[in-house]
Amino acid sequence: MFSRARRVAIPLAGLVAAGLVASTTGGAAANATAPPGVVSRDARTPADQAIQFWTPYRTRMATTYDGVPGVTSKGVRGGAGAPDGPPGSVAPTGARKAKAEKSKRVNLPNTVGRVFFTLPETDPRDPKNWRFCSATSVQGKYRNVVATSAHCVYDTARNAFYDNWVFIPSYRDGDNAWEGKAPYGVYAAKTFNAHEDFVVWEDYDYDYAFVNVHNGVKVAWQRSGDRRWRTVRNAGRLGDNVGGQGFTWNRSTKLTVFSFGYPAGEHPDGDRPFSGRTMKYCYGTTRAMPEARRYDAQRHIGVACSFTAGASGGPFLYGYRSASRTGYLAGVNSVAWDTDGNDRYDHVSSPYFDGDTYKVYKAAAGRWTGNSR
Repeated sequence: MFSRARRVAIPLAGLVAAGLVASTTGGAAANATAPPGVVSRDARTPADQAIQFWTPYRTRMATTYDGVPGVTSKGVRGGAGAPDGPPGSVAPTGARKAKAEKSKRVNLPNTVGRVFFTLPETDPRDPKNWRFCSATSVQGKYRNVVATSAHCVYDTARNAFYDNWVFIPSYRDGDNAWEGKAPYGVYAAKTFNAHEDFVVWEDYDYDYAFVNVHNGVKVAWQRSGDRRWRTVRNAGRLGDNVGGQGFTWNRSTKLTVFSFGYPAGEHPDGDRPFSGRTMKYCYGTTRAMPEARRYDAQRHIGVACSFTAGASGGPFLYGYRSASRTGYLAGVNSVAWDTDGNDRYDHVSSPYFDGDTYKVYKAAAGRWTGNSR
C-alpha cells in the first residue's frame, strides 16, 4: 500500500489457549475516551481469531494494495509543514541493554515489521482480500503501541477499519512454517487511533495511525521422529520484547532520517526490485514536497528513496542509533514520488508531525489494552 505522486503521488499501502489474548468485539466504546479530532475504534475481529487467520501461507500470499492511483503534481509548489507549537519528544525504550559497537553496518530495528489485514465487508477467505503494510513499535505507557499509516488501518472506499489486523515485528519470510517469520510473536489489534480528518475527509496530511495491540502470541514447532506439532504461548507485551521507538513532533522539515519498510510493489514502468520478504531502508535529509492535490496532501516531507508499495506505514526515524536500534519517530511512509517523470519512484514522503499528530499518539500511548501483564 502506498500513495504515489509523480511528479506523481500514490498511497504507500483452537490456536490460542484461554487467557493468552483477550477477545474483542467491534464497536465505538473506545471513542468515549478519545479527545476531539481523534477517532478511536475497537477492532471488530477478536484477537484469537485474527491470529489464527494469518497462517504462514496467507502471509506469503498477501498483497500490497488493489490499485496504485496516480496524481500529477508537476509545477505545483507545496506548502511545507510548520510547527503549531514548541517541539516535543518522548524517549525510546529498548527491549534489552544494547552494547556499543563500532561498525558502519546499519543494524535493522527489531521494532519494525509487517502488518497483515483483510478488507472489511468482504470474504476473508478470498486471497484477493489479503493485504499487508509496514509498521513499528513505538513507546507508550503500557508498551502496546504500533505506529503506521492511516491508510494501513482504515479503508476509505468502504469507510471501515480493516479486519484480522495483526503486527509481526522483525518479520522475515522463509519457508511455509512460522520458524523465523515471527521471532517476537504476533500481536493482534485491540484499538485503532487515527485523525478525524483522514477518516472523514481522506486528507493525507493526517495519514498516520497508532494502534493498541494485545499481548503477543508466539508459535513454535516441535518435532519428535515423524511427529511434528505446534505449541502456542503468551509472548507478553510488545514493548517488553522489541522495545519502542521514541516519538517527536514540531521539528524542522529538514531532518536526517532513516526510512524502514517492506517494499514489494512495482515501479510505474513495471520493474519490481523488491520482494517484501525482508526489511529495507533509505537514509537522507527530508525536504518539503510539492502538493499532491488528489490526496489533499499539502504538508508532506520527503526523503530520497525508491521504496514501492508495501513500505507504507514504515517509520521515518530521526536520531537513529544503530547500536541501540532506536531513534525518534518523525514520520511514516505515506506517499511515493516520481519527481523527475522517468516512471521510477525516487522519494517517499510522510505527513508533517505536529501537535495534531501528538494528540493522536497520546490517545494511544495512555490506553491500556486490558492484558498488559
